[in-house]
Amino acid sequence: MEIEETTALVGAVLFLESEPIDEKGISRITGLDEAVVAEALQQLCVEYENEIHGFAPMRSAGGWILAPKVTLWEKLKDHYGKKNETKLSKAAMETLAIIAYSQPVTRAEIEAIRGVSADGMMRFLLARGLIQEVGKKDIPGKPMQYGTTTEFLKYFKLASIADLPRLDELENSRFSLDESEKG
Repeated sequence: MEIEETTALVGAVLFLESEPIDEKGISRITGLDEAVVAEALQQLCVEYENEIHGFAPMRSAGGWILAPKVTLWEKLKDHYGKKNETKLSKAAMETLAIIAYSQPVTRAEIEAIRGVSADGMMRFLLARGLIQEVGKKDIPGKPMQYGTTTEFLKYFKLASIADLPRLDELENSRFSLDESEKG
């Protein structure tokens, strides 16, 4: 199969998939080797750099999607963004930020950082699928620990948790507890 045909096939898969898909998934669907899929994805990225295209392949939640270019999304998000995104309250964003930067983290640790009860926000974020239970902490009482989900990555248009903005030293101290508080 020639590179043009391979690239077209990979592009068609991205167009048809509604969720991010990784190279392995594309390989499984197309029967192409993962290295060939990676090459085709790179070719697609180059082809869609042209201003005539309103969308391009982009990494999201550990996979690839076809998405509107960032410059165009700013003009379109008021109409199209409302379908999938509802604004999160300041309290929800604070709780989510603590979880994202401190994961895995227990409810008690979140409350110690925020200084208020996190019950309502935790239920809300769990229901939205932005956080999940990731295990139990090995301390007396075995409290549940929480972390972010792939839905969190998609919501914030991140390829991985490593793409979160870096915190400076002062901000980082806000998201950490003294060893005495961690139990």
